[in-house]
Amino acid sequence: MTRIVDIHGKPFEQQTLREQQTARLSQLHEEFAGHPSSGLTPPRLAAILSAAEQGDIQAQCELFQDMEEKDAHLLAEIGKRRRALTTVDWAVVPPRNPSAAEQAEADWLNEVLQDLPDFEDLLFDLLDAIGKGFAGIELDWARYGREWIPAAFNYREASWFQLDRTTRTELRLRDGSMDGQALQPFGWIMHQHKAKSGYVARGGLYRVLAWPYLFKNYAVRDLAEFLEIYGLPVRLGKYPNGATPDEKATLLRAVVNIGHNAAGIIPEGMAIDFKEAAKGQHDPFDWMVQWAEKSMSKAILGGTLTSQADGKSSTNALGAVHNEVRHDLLKSDAKQVATTLRQYLLYPLLVLNRGGDRDPRRLPRFQFDLVEAEDMATYAEALPNLVNAGMQIPVAWAHDKLRIPLPGKNDAILGTATPAAPASAATRVVALKGQLDNDPLDDLAEQLAGDWQPVADMVAPVQQLLASCKSLEEFRDRLPEVIPQMNAEQLAELIAQGLFAGTLAGRTGAV
Repeated sequence: MTRIVDIHGKPFEQQTLREQQTARLSQLHEEFAGHPSSGLTPPRLAAILSAAEQGDIQAQCELFQDMEEKDAHLLAEIGKRRRALTTVDWAVVPPRNPSAAEQAEADWLNEVLQDLPDFEDLLFDLLDAIGKGFAGIELDWARYGREWIPAAFNYREASWFQLDRTTRTELRLRDGSMDGQALQPFGWIMHQHKAKSGYVARGGLYRVLAWPYLFKNYAVRDLAEFLEIYGLPVRLGKYPNGATPDEKATLLRAVVNIGHNAAGIIPEGMAIDFKEAAKGQHDPFDWMVQWAEKSMSKAILGGTLTSQADGKSSTNALGAVHNEVRHDLLKSDAKQVATTLRQYLLYPLLVLNRGGDRDPRRLPRFQFDLVEAEDMATYAEALPNLVNAGMQIPVAWAHDKLRIPLPGKNDAILGTATPAAPASAATRVVALKGQLDNDPLDDLAEQLAGDWQPVADMVAPVQQLLASCKSLEEFRDRLPEVIPQMNAEQLAELIAQGLFAGTLAGRTGAV
């Protein structure tokens, strides 16, 4: 029996498809997040990031999850980037110069993926790796007839994983051991996203955004304190000499509560004076919040675009490309996700259902359609002129540029009116003759035009001369040049026939 291996050459036992790997790690399902963002300080943030670099990524992953939940601006911007790719058309295409079998496999994979109801959710979950550096999707395989098809794509929290101690590059499940549990072949789609260079723990964008997030939290907290302190008038309680401690305490409670309840009672003989609120400005706190949010937008989307923190609108030079995501970032995300799907989804589907021993270089490719249609009006004007100038332009290239698919065998196609056929020599005689006013040979020329074909060999020099002349007068003046090239007897016969036809037409009154 042929041994099945994954795309990295690791052996695989088919019975492992019947149960998910995490089903036996119940402690992960029962685990609650530690929320390290609570009471976060610069020294604590530095310690969390440092621990991740040494292989302990649990606290870092939990912090990144908290950042999304607690910062609405961060969640909105990363959501734009992740959802942009889910709106792009995609297809599975065969390798270059495919055989009939390779084309058939690509068509089969297209059908399988198109029938999966939650495939767009899979793309969204895979792009969680933009912020965290990686995303783990556990496959839940099911048998449909003779085919193994993923029944579900289960997103697993990034905090469920750890790095191996030796290289700090291999992701493993946390099972309580020092090294962790290696991931089963064909059981996972593990996407590592290169948002920045570095090994896994340092590859996510949230490593960069953690500091703006922290400084923004400080600014928001300070702003809240500013509004509480400087937004309310100062309240001074006055008590008479000889007041007892209980009376003083009663007055203090009244001074404190009256600022919130707008009502209170004090003993007779005591008073509360309201002073003007202390002077202060909120601008420094607003500036810090705006700086943090602009930094997040630039890191995630490549620019502030129309999500300016100061409320001012800005224009995107590339246009509103897929919800304001810069096109180069979108292309990079698409290529990385396509590579992951090719290795961890297309390859297992083919090996499990179409047999093993496959050359990874000849695998079908997952491809996003990121080509934008060119300006059709510009091409409609330029292409005819270029063709008339002699350029040889492939039809397939023009269809690709304009995003117009080539018609299928039975497809109806749009068309234009049939162009008029080039004028015959006889027609050109009539056209040139029409330039003369009241030419008495009009009827004769029309009569002779029908007899032109039998003497085609004789009049060939005349046709050549006619083609080179610009007017009938020039043709008439140059006609003697070609007479020596013609058969005089045939010419005389033709003239005689013309005179006879003219005489007969005149006697019968033909017009």
